[in-house]
Amino acid sequence: MKSVAALLLVGMFILWTELPTGSAWSCPHIRFTCAIPNPPNECDFRRPCPPQQKCCPSSCGLRCVQPPEFLSNSHG
Repeated sequence: MKSVAALLLVGMFILWTELPTGSAWSCPHIRFTCAIPNPPNECDFRRPCPPQQKCCPSSCGLRCVQPPEFLSNSHG
């Protein structure tokens, strides 16, 4: 029974992280991969990014990313 509850919690967490954040832009594509086995993350579900930024995978861990220039200019 505990394993079923754990699987449900993991599934709910995955769905929660995939929900749209109210913005229309996506994280940039990663072209290079970090050589560090377990790179530090700037953000995650415990440490969210500031408003108007997204927590995105980078070449070395997760980091807060600004929206593309054309989107940030159209809202201000």
